[in-house]
Amino acid sequence: MDPPVFKKAKSLLIMIDSDYFSLGVLDSLSYKNTCIHRLDPRTKVLSALAFVITVASFPKYEISGLFPLFVFPTLVFTFARIPFRLIAKKILVVSVFAIFIGLFNPLLDREIVMHVGGIPVSAGWISFSSILLKYVLTMSAGLLLIATTSFPGICLALQKLGVPEIFISQLLFLYRYIFVLLEETLRMVRARELRSFTRRGLEIRIFIPLIGTLFIRAIERAERIYQAMLSRGFDGAFRWVRGGHLRRADFFCLSASVAALLLFRCYDVVGFLGRQTLRIF
Repeated sequence: MDPPVFKKAKSLLIMIDSDYFSLGVLDSLSYKNTCIHRLDPRTKVLSALAFVITVASFPKYEISGLFPLFVFPTLVFTFARIPFRLIAKKILVVSVFAIFIGLFNPLLDREIVMHVGGIPVSAGWISFSSILLKYVLTMSAGLLLIATTSFPGICLALQKLGVPEIFISQLLFLYRYIFVLLEETLRMVRARELRSFTRRGLEIRIFIPLIGTLFIRAIERAERIYQAMLSRGFDGAFRWVRGGHLRRADFFCLSASVAALLLFRCYDVVGFLGRQTLRIF
């Protein structure tokens, strides 16, 4: 039977490997062949941008008006066949930042605005709920955009929309060097775990020089990659193999998305459906 320290090291390495390889899952999903994936990247980028702007434009005390917007990610999940559990897991991991942003709202805004089942609800809880709903909507839109377009595809769309080349280059390099940094981290963690046959080498003081070594190794590797790019004729501009052009389906999807967003933003759809339901019953 393996000692506990070996089991701990083995489980840590498995966890790091799984987390590293899960980063590229969204890009791998972008190679599916569905009606959403076949749309031009510009259509998906503009639709996602309009969706995020619409979500952000709602007042801080608005909750019911945000619920109809869940139609858009639901449709993308359905037609693009994106695993819901994968996106939900990634949203849940980063949700701590959204919770921290609105955590103090119930403490600072204590005015009672409504009662639910006899329980008083303050305006702070409503604004906190609105922040969480906006976070889920915008985060799901961004993740689904990557899952159906890929990050290079998004950069291609931005280039065709007239975004400066230097900005696109910075985005692509940032995305690429995130994986470079994680690869160096994975190597160092593996080496440390394999050399720590006992508790020695697992102290917190060991992490300080490891961080410095990590950045030095990452910079050296980035320099080698850049020199390799220069030797292959890189001049600061990216040449895309795939071109693509807008079709009727792209214009239809973009127009339908913008029209539906304007409808949900300008009219109380939930209140209208509630009134119609009361009339029927």
